[in-house]
Amino acid sequence: MDKDIHQPLGTRRKPASRGPGSGKSWVPGLAAVSVVVAIVGVASWMAVSASRIERSDTVVASQTLRAQDGVSGSGDDPYADTATSVNTGQQGPGTETGLDSPVQSRNGQSGGQFETTLDDQGNEITKVTPVRREDQRPALLTPPDRIGQHPRLAHLPDPDISEDTAHGVLPVRGQGGERAFDIYARPWSGARGARVVIIVGGLGLSQTGTQEAIAMLPEEITLAFAANGNSLKRWMQEARREGHEILLQVPFEPFDYPANDPGPRTLTVAAGPEANLDDLHAAMGRITNYTGITNFMGGRFLSDSEALEPVMRDLADRGLMFVDDGTSAQSLTDRFARTLGIPFAAADMVLDATQERGYILSKLDDLERSARRNGTAIGVASAFGVSVEAIASWANEAKARGIEIVSASAAADDPER
Repeated sequence: MDKDIHQPLGTRRKPASRGPGSGKSWVPGLAAVSVVVAIVGVASWMAVSASRIERSDTVVASQTLRAQDGVSGSGDDPYADTATSVNTGQQGPGTETGLDSPVQSRNGQSGGQFETTLDDQGNEITKVTPVRREDQRPALLTPPDRIGQHPRLAHLPDPDISEDTAHGVLPVRGQGGERAFDIYARPWSGARGARVVIIVGGLGLSQTGTQEAIAMLPEEITLAFAANGNSLKRWMQEARREGHEILLQVPFEPFDYPANDPGPRTLTVAAGPEANLDDLHAAMGRITNYTGITNFMGGRFLSDSEALEPVMRDLADRGLMFVDDGTSAQSLTDRFARTLGIPFAAADMVLDATQERGYILSKLDDLERSARRNGTAIGVASAFGVSVEAIASWANEAKARGIEIVSASAAADDPER
């Protein structure tokens, strides 16, 4: 024992064992642990990836929404704390993912209250206010499942937003909130800059004029088919194959009716809601694949709230927009559109009040100046030969000057977007 005390430290180590695997007994254990960790990691990654793949066709909330406050959002980016959605603040019925599901899924009509204003420097400021829900559970906001239509199918009605009626195939809202306004819309760049909308109406009234308009006008021009026209389905299909967005042009009662008669099945103030809706649906059933309707005449009808309301409610229920041709200063269509949540646009000027090429070109130049000043300008014209030729020539030159010609739906004020 005493000898051990005076012996230098570290000199009494036991001889190392020379048996098989000596000094490496920890290696198999460490390898086994590594394999288990790797398996668990891969399984976790696959589970997370699978959940992401399953939701790749919808947009989900970027964070858990607070149950107390409902949908949250902040700043000038309305999508910072909420799901990306094409809608603003209209509430629609939710779709439960299951009776016992803790998460509620809402369609494109749900979400926060979006209010956009301009500051003193002209910058857009978007205010997002939470919407109170009936229950206290979080919600996933999803936009309509499908936006746009494949070019090869653009001439065919989408069955998910169509219904068979006694008047033919009419547009309806899809089960997921899809609208004809979205499905049949022509896409555009979404870029800032001067945007011009040109709507050429009266297609279908003249076979030669209709054929020339479809052949000559650039595909960015919106075409409006007269409900009283001929061979409308044939010309509609041709226009859609060429890439045009289309509208249905419905006759409404003018102030000097019947001395000035828009044609058969004109919607009149005296006819009453039932007869007017029947005439409207008869017009709607003549073609398909339109994003909305526009008026042909209608000064008196569009200024009468009792006559106009049932028509506008029907458009809201069917997911259609209304384009006012701007010829009636007393029109109430914009007010009903805001109240009922209807996509809406109004023309700034008539381009061919005088059937002369120089006049039409000068009005198109006025339209361009208005677009550069205000961002967007809408002009309407009829499918006369001189009008079609002047618009086609001007449109090609305007695009070279940096003007983007967009469809009517691109310029519409959409409460759900």
